[in-house]
Amino acid sequence: MYLTKPEEYALVYSKGNSWATKTIVLRATPNSLNVSRCGFSVGKKVGGAVVRNKIKRRLREITRLTPVSPGWDMVLIVRQPAAQANYAGLQKSYTDLLARARILPLNQTAQ
Repeated sequence: MYLTKPEEYALVYSKGNSWATKTIVLRATPNSLNVSRCGFSVGKKVGGAVVRNKIKRRLREITRLTPVSPGWDMVLIVRQPAAQANYAGLQKSYTDLLARARILPLNQTAQ
């Protein structure tokens, strides 16, 4: 599921904790739902519309394929170096952030 409303983003920004890598910043806060939701923030400094949409498509696919513990609202904020990052680099950054935030399911953290 995705965050869709500005109020949902604002709640994550105001109450969430943050973790960062060179390409992505993760802000996350617990929610009271049985699912985790994710939103993306890709500013114009990252690149033109084609570059921004390409990064969002990659991140949507990465978040779809990566299991996450239920009950979290997350916003992925993309930094400029992500424009040159490939899929594998973005995936590694995302999984590193989830591990540091302790959002990965228990069976994933042991690997």
